[in-house]
Amino acid sequence: MAVPKKKTSKSKRDKRKATWKHKAVVEAQKALSLGKSILSGRSKFVYPTKEEDEAEE
Repeated sequence: MAVPKKKTSKSKRDKRKATWKHKAVVEAQKALSLGKSILSGRSKFVYPTKEEDEAEE
């Protein structure tokens, strides 16, 4: 099994965690924005449902 050669510094560890968490925050904001636009009726994009996919084929 692979083992790290040296101990990772706390700053590198914290930086990786912060990047990972920031990606989640950005995706959550996108989802919330899309949901709000769908509810307000301004959105032209809607995820296709299985029923629509079957009807097209």
